Amino acid sequence: QVRLVESGGGLMQPGGSLRLSCSASGFPFSRYAESMRWYRQAPEKERELIATISTRDGRTNYADSVKGRFTISRDNSKNTVYLEMNSLKPEDTAVYYCSILTFGGSAYWGQGTQVTVSS
Repeated sequence: QVRLVESGGGLMQPGGSLRLSCSASGFPFSRYAESMRWYRQAPEKERELIATISTRDGRTNYADSVKGRFTISRDNSKNTVYLEMNSLKPEDTAVYYCSILTFGGSAYWGQGTQVTVSS
């Protein structure tokens, strides 16, 4: 059974940094996952795709809202994907979710971790 667990969320002041982790169990994502993704959902807003990384070649893509401030990376040997978040803003406040997209087109989701940016 595939399971994703996010960690690293919390409360941070504007301008600060946080690092989110997402650990996958149940299958080696380097073998079956096409990409790892981070989404976020703020209150009363739709879920937003903010970062993607290919498990094969490490190619990344970012939403304009986080480009230049957030960095997605992965460690295939640990089945873990990270999201380094710098220069945090109050509008970054949201529940952050990681997701795996398999080569077969299936998607798996974590339970989410809350990030709150406030002074």
